[in-house]
Amino acid sequence: MLQRLMLFTLAAAALCGQNASPPAIRKAPAGPTSASSGKEMYRAYCAACHGTEAKGDGPASAALKSQSLDLTGLAKRNAGKFPELRVYGAINGDLRVTAHGSKDMPTWGAVFREMDGSGAAAVQLRIRNLTKYIESLQAQ
Repeated sequence: MLQRLMLFTLAAAALCGQNASPPAIRKAPAGPTSASSGKEMYRAYCAACHGTEAKGDGPASAALKSQSLDLTGLAKRNAGKFPELRVYGAINGDLRVTAHGSKDMPTWGAVFREMDGSGAAAVQLRIRNLTKYIESLQAQ
């Protein structure tokens, strides 16, 4: 069986700005979302690390081993073309993306397969819609 579904947020102490200890990741089950809404999935699963505006400044980013990526500049960093297949692969787990495969953050394809009972079509729909939403966030 796949690992338990995880979603990451900062611990309450980190949110309060206490200096006693560095920020920590608190793991919680990933809640259900609509497979047809890339925006809803982004807010539920990605914004904690990448930020609500996808700038890499989410509340959990301070607790990660490597800085969250600013997702709004993907096209700019790829000669003006949104790297759709690379983003899809990173979300699905086909590509080795350290932050998405570490102990801190799951590969979302595996999480979606667990959520959707291994229904390949539903998983593909989720990843496609999430990828399209991230594409819509690209800086012009």
